[in-house]
Amino acid sequence: MEKARPVKSKEMFPAIFSRHAAAYQRRLDEIMARGEARGRQRVIDLLQVKPGMRVLDLACGPGTLSRPLAAQASPGGELVGVDLAPGMIELARSAGIPNASFEVMDIEQLAFPNASFDAAACGHGLQFVPDLPRGLGEIHRVLRPRSRFGASVPLTGGDQRPWMVLDEVVNRWLPPAPVATDQQATRAAVSDAEVFRQTVLGAGFVEAKVEVIEEIVTWQSAEQMVGMCMSWWDLASRVEGLDAGRRQAFIDDAITSLRRDHPGAIETVGRNHVLFATA
Repeated sequence: MEKARPVKSKEMFPAIFSRHAAAYQRRLDEIMARGEARGRQRVIDLLQVKPGMRVLDLACGPGTLSRPLAAQASPGGELVGVDLAPGMIELARSAGIPNASFEVMDIEQLAFPNASFDAAACGHGLQFVPDLPRGLGEIHRVLRPRSRFGASVPLTGGDQRPWMVLDEVVNRWLPPAPVATDQQATRAAVSDAEVFRQTVLGAGFVEAKVEVIEEIVTWQSAEQMVGMCMSWWDLASRVEGLDAGRRQAFIDDAITSLRRDHPGAIETVGRNHVLFATA
């Protein structure tokens, strides 16, 4: 069996997310509109952004959380979104979000002075930070004292039948996903609520708690589930090297396999660790 190619996180993720930014945006906009992205929404709710505040959106992607946060900070406030994927920043800038600006920037090296922000958010991005203590330390540095930081991190949910069926098809058709060799420590930390909390406190935050938030996602059909999942980084990175014929054959097999168990709508349950911390 072909082995996955080892690579560093910052060599892999920005490029993958840039290439698939538009598809990622469509999927996330849809689940946000249906109220199914409860982890990300919980972050927005916990921050309690008020008019006049300066807010930092970390790993902002195409600006999905940036838009509501910028609206809450208005009038008189400002949102700054940062992401390491240029393709995501291009989409965020093109969205024309009032009171918002966007920059390509590394969470581990934030180019802002100390105590620059009144709140910070991160929706499903901390799990990609290779040096989590350093990244959290930078977030703490740029926050003003007693400012709020909220982050949502997805947990694995692959033991549900629809994901198991999809994984079987993926393994039949696709090469292994590239492996980020500097991810193990971060993934282990954010998946353990107490370790996650202690890591945040170790970065200088005075208070921290981690909640488990469940998300029920309804896929209208096997076709929709497969189509939307094609934008996820691990699947996208494996499909993009296929020729058109093999790519279509994979899609057809995945849809047919899912339909056997799920001829209609498909429901999956996701879990997130949602962090709420005070600087």
